[in-house]
Amino acid sequence: MNQSVLTTSARTILRLVTGFLFAAHGWQKFNEFTIAGTQASFVKMGVPAAEVAAPVVATLELVGGLALILGVLTRVFAALLALDMLGALVLVHAPAGVFAASGGFELVLLLAAAAAAVALVGAGKVSADKVLFGRHGSKLGALV
Repeated sequence: MNQSVLTTSARTILRLVTGFLFAAHGWQKFNEFTIAGTQASFVKMGVPAAEVAAPVVATLELVGGLALILGVLTRVFAALLALDMLGALVLVHAPAGVFAASGGFELVLLLAAAAAAVALVGAGKVSADKVLFGRHGSKLGALV
């Protein structure tokens, strides 16, 4: 396999898996935990403005995850999702140590790194961004 095919495949896999996990977490906040339950959990965890943060985070994770899967405004959503996870790391998970089993930060750090990587490399060739903004000379070509 040539390097271009490997790079395209790696970008696509990273974007799809990262998007799926974020969308699943957003869906969970809306449907399993409910927004009210997520707000209550955020209050217990000491998240500032939990009443506003919970629906914003749930929406960002669901919509942002779907955007990553489709490759739409990928760099923007990936950067926002990375910041979301860094906030979760600092505000909630860091004091519990590394391991997720004890409430630690391993999952949020991995999700932050994956989202940051997607933000840095972009959506790639197999994406809506490429179709929408990938034309030569496009002013929004940096989004690809």
